[in-house]
Amino acid sequence: MNKEKKCDIAIVGAAIADLQVYPVSKEITNMASYSAQSMEMKVGGDAINEAFVITRLGHDVRLISCIGDDSTGKFLLGQCEKNGVSTDYIKVDPEKITSLNVGLIWEDGERTFINNKSGSIWTFGPDDLDLSAIDGAKMLCFASIFNNPLLDGKFMVQLFERAKAGGMKIAADIVAAKNGETIDDVREALSYIDYFFPNYDEAAALTGKSDIDEIADVLLECGVKNVILKIGKRGCLVKNSIERFITPAYPKATVVDTTGAGDNFASGFLSCIMEGKSLEEASGFANCTASLAIEKIGATTAIRSRAQADERYADYLRETGLKK
Repeated sequence: MNKEKKCDIAIVGAAIADLQVYPVSKEITNMASYSAQSMEMKVGGDAINEAFVITRLGHDVRLISCIGDDSTGKFLLGQCEKNGVSTDYIKVDPEKITSLNVGLIWEDGERTFINNKSGSIWTFGPDDLDLSAIDGAKMLCFASIFNNPLLDGKFMVQLFERAKAGGMKIAADIVAAKNGETIDDVREALSYIDYFFPNYDEAAALTGKSDIDEIADVLLECGVKNVILKIGKRGCLVKNSIERFITPAYPKATVVDTTGAGDNFASGFLSCIMEGKSLEEASGFANCTASLAIEKIGATTAIRSRAQADERYADYLRETGLKK
């Protein structure tokens, strides 16, 4: 494995499998037997989702993750090979169990996940990741703070220091804390992040604020350079020390499944940033990739090519009246 090989972006985080069940009624827990329209195994997890989508958007991706040597892990490796995502930096550990989510998708597109707490999301730790694995990348994305609890704030600082020493821009997303972590646990790590894209609920819980500008200000005070706050049907708030604006969502999307919408948002945003595009264009394009994602079942099902995403973005510009 040549860790000096160049790539556009190194992505660190979870690679798991999602068993998607659709549609599910809220009454499922009161029924002895339930028939769903579809049940299908798909890739899941922030890092692998982003790796798939960013590859389809035309960039060279290095996926850095850890899985078990089991049937679920073999499924993920096969899907990576099928979709042109290298498996060179995915550690296969026979002592680990690959995480599996059962995704119960409601008729309104929202979902509930059931996961195995003994799985690799919970056991992927610093000993499973050689920091030199990120060397040669132009950008580093830490797919989701708190998603792998053992990759804690102290580890992130070490990883981010190495990335900065290598001249990389750093991006990150976040999920709800799994073990009661607070903003103080990641405050130093946040100071290294150039692009941070939490959703409203995650950011409100992290900062203790409810107003979107106050949320962004707390994160900026922690040292984040650009806050891109996902605010649902309104789109996203973009704020830094110089500018502040809201980029509207794509207005015509039909919600089928919200699984992976945030990962697709991040993928679209980072693809534009790697191409030297503005925050306005990156956030608009990200809203488009997220809108495509919610129209299909599964986190990586919708976006097939850059041409498809560009077509959605062109329609977005027409619908919103924004200029490229």
